Amino acid sequence: MNAARKKAAESMEKTDLVIEVLDARLPEASSNPLIGELRRARQRPCLKVLNKSDLADPAATTAWLQHYSAQAQVHAVALSCKKAADVAKIPSLCLKITPHRGTALKPLRVMIMGIPNVGKSTLMNALLKKKVAKVGDEPAVTKTQQRLFLGNNIVLVDTPGMMWPKIQHPTDGLMLAASHAIGVNAIIEEEVAAFLGDLLLQRYPALLENRYGLKSEGMDGIGVLEHIAVRRGYRVRGGDADVEKAAHRLLQDYRSGTLGRISLETPENRPVLLASYQPPPSLALDREQEEYEPE
Repeated sequence: MNAARKKAAESMEKTDLVIEVLDARLPEASSNPLIGELRRARQRPCLKVLNKSDLADPAATTAWLQHYSAQAQVHAVALSCKKAADVAKIPSLCLKITPHRGTALKPLRVMIMGIPNVGKSTLMNALLKKKVAKVGDEPAVTKTQQRLFLGNNIVLVDTPGMMWPKIQHPTDGLMLAASHAIGVNAIIEEEVAAFLGDLLLQRYPALLENRYGLKSEGMDGIGVLEHIAVRRGYRVRGGDADVEKAAHRLLQDYRSGTLGRISLETPENRPVLLASYQPPPSLALDREQEEYEPE
């Protein structure tokens, strides 16, 4: 990660525009603060791409677009990198943001950045209409920078996914883990799923009720997992509820969109979420400010 940051800082000097790919379900939690520092140091404009918008709550996404568009040198768009029509909008948006570039003599140099597993490689492949970047449902698939010619006098630079050394807020780590931006070896699924269950009970109780047939009133995140285990017949030897398997089921249903269109944070609830969450003592994400190394 340190090598990736150093290389990105060097390339930023020769970049006209930064495309930062975010997860639309948790845009701020999935925004690496180091990326903002690098581009502001060079005074580079940014197009924030809220990817996976087809999985996110539309109302929350609209609020995030307004939030980011109000910031200096920042533009924002919501899309799904898997939809060609959505991706087709990106080149014209880039040229509009930087009208002084995009000619044969002065091609527009665009750097695509973001944390692991937010869809950078999928966006790159969709823009170029061919597979030039490895794609996988695991963090940190891209390992090196690539320079590629898009056409319309636009040059793309793809970069490895960059996680920051320390996650300041436990809730950000939990949201990233729930959304699969942190490798499975760095998390305890039951604790992440219990956090997700608590959050869904607050924001989307009807989705839980419809999917798992539970009554949300008076329930907490652990109760959600226990109910799923009983409902689905997940048992360990001895007959006790298999909470670990239930946790995996809840996380998979959220990540795939099976549960519904969900946003874990909004501009309005993020400050409250950060201030109010009290992680349990055993929570891996809160142990002496651990450093995370995505797989």
